[in-house]
Amino acid sequence: MSLNYKRVPAIDKCFSILDLMAEAKHPFGFNEIVKTLGLNKSTVFNILHTLNALDVLEKGPDGLFRLGTRMFILGNAAAGGSELIQTVHPYLETINQEFKLSTFFGILSDHEVIIVDKADRAHRIKISSEIGMRLPIFAGVAGKALLSQLPETEIDEILSKTTPKRYTPRTIIDKASYKKEILGVKKTGIAYDREEYIEGLIAVAVPLKTYREDLQAAIWAVGLKQEFREDVMMRIAGFLSNTVEEINYRFSMISGPFSPMHETLNAEKEDKYSDSML
Repeated sequence: MSLNYKRVPAIDKCFSILDLMAEAKHPFGFNEIVKTLGLNKSTVFNILHTLNALDVLEKGPDGLFRLGTRMFILGNAAAGGSELIQTVHPYLETINQEFKLSTFFGILSDHEVIIVDKADRAHRIKISSEIGMRLPIFAGVAGKALLSQLPETEIDEILSKTTPKRYTPRTIIDKASYKKEILGVKKTGIAYDREEYIEGLIAVAVPLKTYREDLQAAIWAVGLKQEFREDVMMRIAGFLSNTVEEINYRFSMISGPFSPMHETLNAEKEDKYSDSML
């Protein structure tokens, strides 16, 4: 049975822009979109800025548009979710089951942390952080892990534009001290939050390599203070470090077997294997 309906041209044009970005897998400028699709400038302008306001697209400091955080959230709700979420989710469940801690997967967006996936079924106390929730960059452990993936100049720029807020007596509000924490994560690959965001809660995070310069991601585990004795924290940190190696390797496969980053990771894995054989 054919339906009598009037097709909405604006929606067709909207999806032509999204399809272009998804297929090309790189950010686009306004003029490039107009030229590539042959659309009216005012139409493209209005669509881009509407999608930006909805977080479907993000406009970077370079003025280019890229797929935004809502696309990750919608992908998670769709059948199977996005490839990144599909890759990470089983590891969140494993950590959740192994340590009975709530686990989260988040990305950096517009100087905020966006939670794109989580696992907390095995934890008897639910942490009130839902998928799609935005957290301030200074709020807890995720910001440290995400910022650690940026060049130091970009870290300085973000810190200069951000006003720290005190959440608990342990919150780090001094920018120099916070930057020192971030640089520490760059070296160790592990970030800690000892009641800095919520009193009574401890968290451990590890940055992920997505093999995309425009996408910083991290996973973190959160639990009650009494669950995080120092020996337990070290065990969790070790487990997360091993887990992140597996995730990063799988991300490298997603990025493509012929990418330079993929070749670098394979070389690192071969070196580790060679060392283990000595």
